[in-house]
Amino acid sequence: MLADKEAIAMIAVKDINAAAEFYEGTLGLVKLSTEGDEVITYRSGSSKINVYHSEFAGTNKATCVMWDVGDEIDSIAARLKARGVRFEHYDLPGLTVEGDLHVGGGMKVAWFKDIDGNILSIVSG
Repeated sequence: MLADKEAIAMIAVKDINAAAEFYEGTLGLVKLSTEGDEVITYRSGSSKINVYHSEFAGTNKATCVMWDVGDEIDSIAARLKARGVRFEHYDLPGLTVEGDLHVGGGMKVAWFKDIDGNILSIVSG
């Protein structure tokens, strides 16, 4: 029923304008549309991400969006860090931390948070 339908990631934020600075300026996402001060829709590859105003912003303790960046993970992580992104470091079985990347099992992954504490990540593998 939904296997051939596009999914849209939803990210709750407290301040839509401050979030726009992060998602456009820091992450470089392309703005598609806005709905007043409530929702901004971005394009990321062939996917869409809705950043929307919510009083529950930042309450999710799990990853809400992951980008598969392939072999570019090292350079993208470096560029994000240069733009002020702070990476999270977790103690996870089977993964070792190498700089800002968690490495193991044929993959590399890095987690970081937006300005509301929503957990985002980039992955290769």
